[in-house]
Parts: sequence; C-alpha cells; structure tokens
Amino acid sequence: MISILLALIAATGYGVSDFFGGIAARRVTALRVVVVSYPWSVLLVLLIAPLVGGAADTASMLWGLAAGVASGLAVWWFYAALADGPMSVVSPVTAVLVAGIPVVAGLFLGERPGVIAVAGIGLALIAVVLVSREAPDETTEEIIGGRELRFSRRVALLTVGSGAAFGLTFFFLHETSPSAGLWPLLGQRAAATAVVWISALGAREFGGLHGEPLRLALWIGVLDVIANAALLYAFHGAMLSVVSVIGSLYPAATVLLAMVLLGERISATQKLGMGLALAAVAMIAAS
Repeated sequence: MISILLALIAATGYGVSDFFGGIAARRVTALRVVVVSYPWSVLLVLLIAPLVGGAADTASMLWGLAAGVASGLAVWWFYAALADGPMSVVSPVTAVLVAGIPVVAGLFLGERPGVIAVAGIGLALIAVVLVSREAPDETTEEIIGGRELRFSRRVALLTVGSGAAFGLTFFFLHETSPSAGLWPLLGQRAAATAVVWISALGAREFGGLHGEPLRLALWIGVLDVIANAALLYAFHGAMLSVVSVIGSLYPAATVLLAMVLLGERISATQKLGMGLALAAVAMIAAS
C-alpha cells in the first residue's frame, strides 16, 4: 500500500511539473526550461542524498545513469515530435508506451499480479490514452504559422522512440538496489542534464531564464526530484508492472490543474479517462 501511495505521489509530481512546464513554455521554449530545471535537480539531489544515506554500489549507479540517458533522450525526442506532429496523436501514443513497456517487462521478469490488479492495470492503460488525447488546437495551428501537422514517418519514429525511452527509464530505476538510497537518482539527473544540454546546444536553445519562467523552472526541478525519489522507493517495494502503470497516470494531474486553475475545458474523452484512472488505482490498491 505504501508503494502505491508513493507511485501516486510520483504521478502527481510529474503531472504538476508538466503543468508548470506548459505555463513556462508559453513564454519560452520547453527546452530552455529543462536546461535550467535539470541541473537544479542535480544540486537538490546532492543536498538530499547524504541525509537519506545508502551505499552507492556500481550496478545501481550504472542503472541510474542509464535511466538518465533514457529520460534525457525521451524529453528531446518528445519535444521534436510535438514540433512537427499532431499532439492528439503524439501524446497518447507516447503515453501508452510509457505505461505499457514496463508492464510487459515486469511480466517477462516473472511478475504475476492478481486478477484484480491485472484488470486495474488494463484499465489504467486505457485511462492513460484517454487522458492524454487532445483535440487539435487551433491556437497551436496559428502559432506554427498555419503549417499542417502530419504524423509522418519521422514523427512516428520520434514518438515511438520517446515513449520507449520513457518506459525504459522506469525499468532502469526499478533495477537499482534499495540499499543505494538516492545516489542512483543523482546519476540519473546528471546524465539527463548532459543529454538535454547537448540537444539544447544543437538546437541553439541554450539561453538564460528570467522572471516567471525561471521561477517555474526551479519549481519543476523540485517536483522532478520529489517524483523520481518517490518512484524509486515505490519500485523497491512493489512490482514494476504495478508501480509503473500508476506512475504513468501523470497526465491526469496536468489536465485537472489546467481545468481548475486555468479554466481550460476538457473533453468528454479526457473526463472518462480520469474516471477510469481513479477506478484503476482503487482496483490495484485493493488487490
């Protein structure tokens, strides 16, 4: 039960972080935000990890570094896919891969959740797709100059690559040792920072932030650390297939905040997805 709660905390942290990132991205590009938030998260982990304790064994640190490379590539490819592809397709395809790959990996490793948990996992996978699905945004079409957004072969590869990389991030974190404390998270954040910086330099998006975007970037860094730490401990107490699918419900928190704080209207499909997400969590927790 504690692991389920930690997974929910992780999903909420990711969702709120994405909400703040979306607000910041209305003034600057998303890549410029993570260029600041990622190294800030490294400093936060450096401050917290010694207090938590643990011994940084080689295997766990390597898994952490692998998770960082995967998450950094996932962010890079996801933004690239959104730049040229329709969000209504890119987002749900990415989401189902984020949730589905760790579930398949867990089953392959021999995990056998109970019948109710399996039903909850299946329901959660459907919920992730529904919550992530958005109707084409006319404002976005105007911002990009009326350019047609097509799910081309390149966009499809970026989308699948991003979803797979996010999913592998969950798997790699699961493989770390509980005795390593938060030290693998330090490797993860450092490696992700390196990947994001390289992509930002290549895209010429390596610029400073000021005012509200800077404040939001700092909050995003804090939320990322909380979410990743909660997920790390959740993985050490429960099955990969169960924790990962709950952690992947983060779009629900983003959509809910956009509705409550920004007054954005959400579609009937997204409302259904949020309802299914609640039912899925209840079923998994009860199993």
